[in-house]
Amino acid sequence: MARFHPLEVTDIRRETADAVVLTLKPRDEDAGAFGFTQGQYLTFRRQFDGEEVRRSYSICAGLDEGCLKVGVKRVEGGAFSTFANEELKPGDVIEAMPPMGKFFTALDADVSKDYLGFAGGSGITPLLSIVKTVLAREPRSRFTLVYANRQIKSIMFREELGDLKNTYLGRLSVIHVLESDSQEIDLFTGRIDEEKLEAFFNLWIDLPAVDTAFICGPEPMMLTIAASLKKHGMKDEQIKFELFASSQPGRAKQKVISKAAATAGENVEIQLTLDGTTRSFTMQRDGTAVLDAALAHDIDAPYSCKGGICSTCRAKVVEGEVEMISNHALEDYEVRAGYVLSCQCLPLSEKVVISYDE
Repeated sequence: MARFHPLEVTDIRRETADAVVLTLKPRDEDAGAFGFTQGQYLTFRRQFDGEEVRRSYSICAGLDEGCLKVGVKRVEGGAFSTFANEELKPGDVIEAMPPMGKFFTALDADVSKDYLGFAGGSGITPLLSIVKTVLAREPRSRFTLVYANRQIKSIMFREELGDLKNTYLGRLSVIHVLESDSQEIDLFTGRIDEEKLEAFFNLWIDLPAVDTAFICGPEPMMLTIAASLKKHGMKDEQIKFELFASSQPGRAKQKVISKAAATAGENVEIQLTLDGTTRSFTMQRDGTAVLDAALAHDIDAPYSCKGGICSTCRAKVVEGEVEMISNHALEDYEVRAGYVLSCQCLPLSEKVVISYDE
């Protein structure tokens, strides 16, 4: 089964000076594979100077829009984001994996809930999909969005958010926090930090009433917000966060270390199942991740960031012991169930059986 599929670029809309929104259309035979859930992302691949680059971008369309859209903000030195902003044009075809990700909660038209979202910069893209879908599919639920940007001109989807407020009067509240541009209310100017969050939760946001909080943005901001939410009584399972790029540690590293396994021989037998096919190979226990070893053996294992962030390479260890170098994506219950990020997965035992199909 082909892991990547061609998508036609049917429209490109410039959102800000350094961000575009791509509207994409799969082939008729691939349409079923590209059905998505609000908050999910697409992983794209393209060759740059003979090297394959994979990048993931969140879907910003709501479930009821009948189309597939992603927002791409140009990153300084970023090959794919610069290509999307400067070279891509309608009619072009790019390759993408079907939607992935768990940055969502199940919706129920009969419930009345309060949701809270924090977005920083381009972190608005999955939140926009979630906001639109929640408001459309849970007619008695409400959403408060706190959206942080450097300046007013860098706000993505500003007009669309304004239109949503007008469409869903009384059900959507949007608080723009601007780092550089001053606003009438001092609380809405500056960075989102612990002090500002305290003021929000005391003056503007009824946190005890919130059922679920979503966070997507720069990692330091996300960690500060998550810590403050927990300090004010929210439980881990009420907080959903999405992270795509960072060099800093986020979720605590999860290790499954066996001293006996760690002293085993240098060669490791790997048995890997992908798309119903099982292949075996031997790899060295030299710090190489299972994903890299699989790719070296021409196994088309899924991946994107290779940084332990996006969870595209999520797999389950069926037999054997491993440890993860870093984990910014899997929940603790997933790790306890044996799931790993194969890009961060180092084998410890002499044999490891791993499956991408579970």
